[in-house]
Amino acid sequence: MRFHTAIEMIGTRWTGAILRALFTDQCRYAQIKAAVPGVSDTMLAQRLRELQRDGLVERHVVPVTPVQVEYRLTPKGRDLEPVLDAIIAWSHTWIPLPDPGPAS
Repeated sequence: MRFHTAIEMIGTRWTGAILRALFTDQCRYAQIKAAVPGVSDTMLAQRLRELQRDGLVERHVVPVTPVQVEYRLTPKGRDLEPVLDAIIAWSHTWIPLPDPGPAS
């Protein structure tokens, strides 16, 4: 049961990429979006809410004009860093890069 819950928590589409962006200290919405090519605004907002709900990310409103919102990993979220590093290392060994096709 715990394993299934953990895999569902971090294995949802875009979640790993969002966490990876947060590990590299990209904490503002636009920075996260730029670091995760292809994610829509709706999906990014939904995933960030889910990460907050699961206790992996905290949302901080910076009291400036205009208002800025930053996302930070909680200690629970930060503890996932070696897990994602292991997945990245595994992928470099076992997942081939897509074939770029014939050169033009």
